[in-house]
Amino acid sequence: MSYQNKNKQTLTIQDLVTIGVFTAIFFIFELIGAFPLMMNPATMFYMPFGIALLCGPIILLLLAKVPKRGALMIVGLVNGIIWFATGMHWGLYLGYIIMGFVADFIAGIKNYKSIQLNMLAYMLLCLAPTGSFIVYFMNPVAWASTMLNNGTSQEMINAINEAVSPVILPIILIGTLIIAFVSAMIGRKLLKKQFIKAGIIQ
Repeated sequence: MSYQNKNKQTLTIQDLVTIGVFTAIFFIFELIGAFPLMMNPATMFYMPFGIALLCGPIILLLLAKVPKRGALMIVGLVNGIIWFATGMHWGLYLGYIIMGFVADFIAGIKNYKSIQLNMLAYMLLCLAPTGSFIVYFMNPVAWASTMLNNGTSQEMINAINEAVSPVILPIILIGTLIIAFVSAMIGRKLLKKQFIKAGIIQ
């Protein structure tokens, strides 16, 4: 690979600014989708559904604007840090780091030019918030202890425990992927002209 081609794959200042703007928009839509579900113990575990539903067009447009290695990693890292800073469980932060890396790798297989792989990358990124809930099912006591230290009330944790059933985790994982796929399909149709301009394979 020539120096010029390598340079084209390197994130520039303009790219970082674009990623920053899209990351902020992504987080705003995350809040819009997640906040109503987070407030009720009975629906808190379905928070990834709201995020997956609203953010497909945002991520697909980001990949059209910045088709370079690192864009989705940065989105995952920054969002994880923000959620962690607001008192969410570290499992969510870890989920965003891992899935941001995985999503970036998947989209990068075809140099971010395959709409199908970009859609799959978005679907995988949407699994990031489930990291906290996976940790919950692995060790509910440790999860509750962490959340108590983060400021969640014992009453809220008790209500969460009462609302949980063993079937919730597979429902969350499968449901998030399905809803993310629908959101990505909507984004694909809405942004078709942008994808053609960016040379993304339909």
